[in-house]
Amino acid sequence: MHVTLKDVAKLARVSPKTVSRVVNHQGEVSQETRQRVQAAIEKLGYQPNFLARSLVSRRSNTLAVVAWGLEYYGGPLRTVVGIQRQSDELGYSLLLQLVRHPSDMDFNAVLGTLVARRVDGIVWAIPEIGDNRSWFESERLMQLPPMVFLSMRPRPDLSVVAVNNRLGATQATQHLLDLGRRKIGLITGPLEWWEARERRDGWRDTLTQAGLEPSPMWMVEGDWSPASGERGLDLLLSRWPDLDAVFVSNDQMALGVLRIAQKLGRRVPQDLAVVGFDNIPESGFFYPPLTTVYQQMTQVGCAAVGQLHKIIQARQHGSAAVDPVTILLATELVIRASSVGVDAERNAEP
Repeated sequence: MHVTLKDVAKLARVSPKTVSRVVNHQGEVSQETRQRVQAAIEKLGYQPNFLARSLVSRRSNTLAVVAWGLEYYGGPLRTVVGIQRQSDELGYSLLLQLVRHPSDMDFNAVLGTLVARRVDGIVWAIPEIGDNRSWFESERLMQLPPMVFLSMRPRPDLSVVAVNNRLGATQATQHLLDLGRRKIGLITGPLEWWEARERRDGWRDTLTQAGLEPSPMWMVEGDWSPASGERGLDLLLSRWPDLDAVFVSNDQMALGVLRIAQKLGRRVPQDLAVVGFDNIPESGFFYPPLTTVYQQMTQVGCAAVGQLHKIIQARQHGSAAVDPVTILLATELVIRASSVGVDAERNAEP
């Protein structure tokens, strides 16, 4: 037999409205009453009817996440983990919409599906690549559920949450400069990615401020893979044989750099200091352990849902519109032996 809210109220000796407040985490309910209602819920095995609730409130209590690349732990997966955690805390279910590639997708079909499913809001967890933001128009966005965008350049008309990639590149490059390195190359990700361009600019600006004038010959463009890291270092060394350091725009490419450096007889860090970006779980187990930039991708997901919830609540209660904001989360340099050596790593700040 289907257990109703009234059944719970009868057993707990309270009104159905009180049970509703407990279930929906709304209103003031004494701790004693709340415990009595929870005990009745457990005894009867009551399950809220989310469909009926959505018909009454005209809300689905569902957020859509448009994402890709969950096989890559370094960013996309951790972001979705953060989205899931914060959604659970705020009482939302998630609808996950995966796309094959960020630059090759049918935006109209994806958005049409989400609108048809009556989601309350959308987290657009697709990185900015090339012109894959060209469909953004204020009039079109006004016809869609509230949206928060991740990993893209700030725009005054959109709510954006991202890692401060330029800061991370600055921290990495300054670390190498502080170690006395002056011939610092860059292996960047594909430059059609906004994040890759931000990391390149942080490297370039930091060198310029140190009185060095970076040449395009000091930089090689990779594709985020270890193989492209190998090719990148090989090319840099052919152009610049006395290269003494390299900033690599992600840890996977840095893995390729460490491999070919060993193959070419370049000692790390004595001959070549290496810094990556991401701090994937495996980076501490590379040989030597990789100095890298930690980006708070789980927190990016949490912050995105928090901002989206504010917008949804404002619309629901008829409050003043929430102004678009840009949230840039700080990065942290994790120092290991690939830049400072084993002894210095032991003495480095945790």
